[in-house]
Amino acid sequence: MQENQHQIQNVIWSELTPDEFRKRLAEAPIAYLPLGTLEFHGEHMPLGADGIQPTEFFKEVASEIGGIVLPALFLGPDRVETVNGNEYYGKDNGNHPSLDKQYYEPQILTGSAYWIPNEVFILILKGILKQLKRQGFKIVVAHGHGPSTHQLINHASEWEKEFGIRIFNLWGTGNDDWNGFMSDHGAMLETSVIMKYRPELVQMDKLPEDSNIWPVGIRGYDPRVYGSTQRGEEIVGINKSRILESLTAALNEIRDHF
Repeated sequence: MQENQHQIQNVIWSELTPDEFRKRLAEAPIAYLPLGTLEFHGEHMPLGADGIQPTEFFKEVASEIGGIVLPALFLGPDRVETVNGNEYYGKDNGNHPSLDKQYYEPQILTGSAYWIPNEVFILILKGILKQLKRQGFKIVVAHGHGPSTHQLINHASEWEKEFGIRIFNLWGTGNDDWNGFMSDHGAMLETSVIMKYRPELVQMDKLPEDSNIWPVGIRGYDPRVYGSTQRGEEIVGINKSRILESLTAALNEIRDHF
């Protein structure tokens, strides 16, 4: 058990020595970028949920196929609206009025401190990609906060050409309502993944016991009903199989080319 933990720790960029970095880069030139935030995800979840999930997931993937995991970003874009002179970011301004049960009044949600404009975030991503290219990476997997991931997807094609790096994310298709990675907000999917990786950080007793009271800041299937460590294991397993297949094919193409 201790040996496996040491192996996972040694995929973290900030913990590698230069020699360890060179060896991992030569074996698999894959960089993993967790797109995190400091954001309210319900009273039961840690404020760093957006960074914790992809970081832990990427550590598993890197331990199996290779590559190096960057520190999680905590800054990211999101919708911004001004109501009665107050600025509300992301989930501050209610939660999808079309979903009556999940709606709540606009409010500054506790602990949400991550917002930057799209144009600033784009500059940050381009700066990171430039540095990754300089070090010799050929593949980047980036995922996390929804609006951050969307910006990456929107510019992936042009950035792949500009930096000569293949760019992947973790969003799939099909039955993602139940199997997606970070496809909800503090609900069944994200709660279950945190339960798998950091169960001590999930405090379900902070949510209302009355199922008729919808918890503030949560969008998706009710975590009180559907959240579990077992479901977290299933979600991680499905999404890990997806990305490992894609990365294996990409690595083979790189190795065949050289």
